[in-house]
Amino acid sequence: MAMRRVASTAARAIASPSSLVFTRELQASPGPKKIVGVFYKANQYAEMNPNFLGCAENALGIREWLESKGHQYIVTPDKEGPDCELEKHIPDLHVLISTPFHPAYVTAERIKKAKNLQLLLTAGIGSDHVDLKAAAAAGLTVAEVTGSNTVSVAEDELMRILILVRNFLPGHHQVINGEWNVAAIAHRAYDLEGKTVGTVGAGRIGRLLLQRLKPFNCNLLYHDRLKMDSELENQIGAKFEEDLDKMLSKCDIVVINTPLTEKTKGMFDKERIAKLKKGVLIVNNARGAIMDTQAVVDACNSGHIAGYSGDVWYPQPAPKDHPWRYMPNQAMTPHISGTTIDAQLRYAAGTKDMLDRYFKGEDFPAENYIVKDGELAPQYR
Repeated sequence: MAMRRVASTAARAIASPSSLVFTRELQASPGPKKIVGVFYKANQYAEMNPNFLGCAENALGIREWLESKGHQYIVTPDKEGPDCELEKHIPDLHVLISTPFHPAYVTAERIKKAKNLQLLLTAGIGSDHVDLKAAAAAGLTVAEVTGSNTVSVAEDELMRILILVRNFLPGHHQVINGEWNVAAIAHRAYDLEGKTVGTVGAGRIGRLLLQRLKPFNCNLLYHDRLKMDSELENQIGAKFEEDLDKMLSKCDIVVINTPLTEKTKGMFDKERIAKLKKGVLIVNNARGAIMDTQAVVDACNSGHIAGYSGDVWYPQPAPKDHPWRYMPNQAMTPHISGTTIDAQLRYAAGTKDMLDRYFKGEDFPAENYIVKDGELAPQYR
């Protein structure tokens, strides 16, 4: 069955020497399952829109369906610390659903405690909150709703580029504060046309962003582990850059669109940021941990980074004293880009579809797998 734990030597071999190796045999047997969902709490906003499915109160809209099939569905926003609600259910849950917007961090230690766990689902895109090597070594299946919020994130990235280029936020703050000082805004406001924009990563989101940037007549560059086919490159008007640092040195605007992996964690450190153009603008809706937190703060303070915008932090939710809240020329928000109402409808439907396939012992769409049969998806290797 698609959800069967793998306890083979091949599965264990992909774990690094420092990873815990689990060898439990466990099949997805018939009968009721315990499913735990971890979502952000919406409080009074939960009832304002019937399609607001991504919050704890509305729980992807699948409670009635799951319970009608005899399954137990526990939902909580409480996910951190040894005494949190999630921790109480780790030992006997079969399925854990989480989102990138309020991630339940699934460590090797939690996997070891989860004797019945078979399936980890991400309602959305991005499963880096899971220790993927430990999940693979334990024979778990990890999957996400691939494509569910790519449009949402790409649109948000374009918005953030324009906010930074046009120096929008200081003008908005002037209106709120009863001020009027055109010079304070205009001295560092520019047109997007003619600027060089480079995306680090050109998967589904990166390609959509490049397509949306084409009408602005920018010089478009991309760096990725895979080169687009020539026809698509010509349609988009983007040029492949094999050398990341050479591309970055050309860019007026850098957009991060690569997944968080062992290779990309902290890849934008002090040394790499120093190679960027002075006055560069950076948009990061990928993952906060791709950036060295303090290096970004220092570069914003010095002016080497003229503007930084994104919705991803590490950890999440970001603590009140997170330094990105207080650095100059930032246009940060909570993690919102991929959780529009339209995206929520898509990832709720995709999650329900995978659960239904899981109960029936059917395979998921191939592109949804992040860990299957002891192997990681290529983007996480």
